[in-house]
This record gives sequence, structure tokens and C-alpha cells, in this order.
Amino acid sequence: MDLEVRHLRVLCAIADAGSLTRAAAALGTTQPGLSAQLRRIEAMLGGVLFARGRAGVVATPFGELVLDRARSVLPGVDGLIADTARMARRMSVCDRVRVGSVGAPLLGRLVLAVKALLPEAEVTARCQHSPVTLLDELAADRLEAAVLGDHPGRRLPHRDGVVLHPLATEPVFALLPAAHPLARLDEVPLAALLDEDWAVPRPDGDGTREYWSSECAAAGRRPYSPYEAEGRPLVELVRAGLAVSLCQATFVEVPGTAVRPLAGNPLWYRHVLAWHRDGPLARHGDEILRRLTAGYEETCAATPAYARWRARHDRRGTP
Repeated sequence: MDLEVRHLRVLCAIADAGSLTRAAAALGTTQPGLSAQLRRIEAMLGGVLFARGRAGVVATPFGELVLDRARSVLPGVDGLIADTARMARRMSVCDRVRVGSVGAPLLGRLVLAVKALLPEAEVTARCQHSPVTLLDELAADRLEAAVLGDHPGRRLPHRDGVVLHPLATEPVFALLPAAHPLARLDEVPLAALLDEDWAVPRPDGDGTREYWSSECAAAGRRPYSPYEAEGRPLVELVRAGLAVSLCQATFVEVPGTAVRPLAGNPLWYRHVLAWHRDGPLARHGDEILRRLTAGYEETCAATPAYARWRARHDRRGTP
């Protein structure tokens, strides 16, 4: 009988649990079966690995040597398994593609791009408020691509194996009740908004709320935010005349709301396309990026407030 990787995992499980009974439960086996397996491993290696006692088991000096080597070997083995699995998926015919998006206008464009490039694949999509959650799912191979977003000074964190490619950077606009006096202005001073009650998203991994707050503080003071909401509930609070808020420049006005640029463009938002470096979309990354960029331009042209802003401003100065 030769020593196998699974034997090293068993030894580490016993050491971590400190008890054969607890280790057996964690491994999904019985305590007598695990004891017999441990005896066979000890016979292979030629020494006693654990001292048994009433309180459980403790590694012997010989066992400590084996455990040190096992714990140095297993991460490399796990990495090899994960890397080869990702490469095998990349080389195989892709029959399912999972994509995600934050609350941005590009999810439909991403799905269309994937369907055009991989017409035989089933495409599924899901949305999350936090881009960090989607980023973690990409790194864990639970998504193949996603549209994310971040802000200056609060860039998305690095994740091994995930490619991040900026799509566009746009200003953050004011979201107002349609009947609000500030809605009559072409551009709204951020300081003027600070006299109003705000609706803000809950604190999350993307740092949006913290970014808004820090920039408002630089303009004079932090906003009073009695309402914590996001998505449709936030829009409804604004439409009811209870609060003001901020939104992406590509946000589509709904009846009862008004979207206006902020004077001086103090806040910015960046759209980012992400995909797994070893995933089935890796070889299509550049083409998906091209299609999403074209789609973004179409979205901008169809968003009146942002189209007017773009006509008046030189976008080369964006962060």
C-alpha cells in the first residue's frame, strides 16, 4: 500500500480535530474505520503518529514531522487540482455561462455578447448590490464574467485569476423629486443637496456610501440620511418627495424623478468588466469588451441628462 494524498488529508483532519471521533465526523466516516485507517498509515510510515489519551489525540514528535510535511505539500496539490480543473474547463466545450452584474445598465449587453459568441451555451445571470461579492464569486469559479463598478480611491480589490478591465468612467448625478426646486437647474451644487434629507444605500463592500459621505464632507458637511435603501425602494423615496439621492449618469429617469448633473463633477463612478483568466470567456474577453463599450455608448446617447452633459464637457479629463 502506497502513501496517497488522501492519507495526508486524514492525518491533518485528525490533528485539527484533536480527536478521532470528531475527525471521523468531519470526514464522514466512523471512528473504528478511521482508527483502522490510521493504523495502516502508521504502519506504512514506520512510526506512531498520535498519542491517544482521555482528552483525545496529540501528535508525537514523529507525527509532528509528518504533519509539517503534509501541510507544506497539500496547498500545492490543491493548487494543482484547481488550476488543471480550470484549464480543462477552458479547453472543453462550454455549455453553460454564468454572468453577474451590479446595478448598472450593461447586464443585458453582456448576456447578448456571450450569446453571440457562444450560441450553443446556456447563459444565466444574477445581480448583486455589492461588486465585491461578485468578484469573490468570479474568483471561486461560480461566475464566468461580471459587470462591476467602483469609485476613485476605492478601487476593486485584486483577486487571483480575475481580470479587471475598465469600461467607462462617468460622473455621479443628483437624483431629485421632479417637483423639487433644484430640478429646475441645469447643474446642481452638491452643497445645495446637503440641506435636504437623503436616501442612501446601506454600507457595503463597494464603498459607495462611504465615498458619497467623504466627498460631501469635503463640500461642507455630511448629508443627513434618515433613509437607507437601494434600487426601487430608494427611487420610490425620492419620487415621493421624501429625499434626494445620487445616481449613475446612465440612470433612466422614471416619472416623478429628475436626474441632474452635479456642478463641478465632484463624484465619479467606473464601470468595470471582469472575467476569470482561465474561464471559457477568457479568449473572448476583447470582443466582449468591444461589444459592451459600443452598448455603453448607445445607452449614453439614449439617456437625455447624460447625453446633454457629454455634449457640454470634454471627457478626456475624467479620472
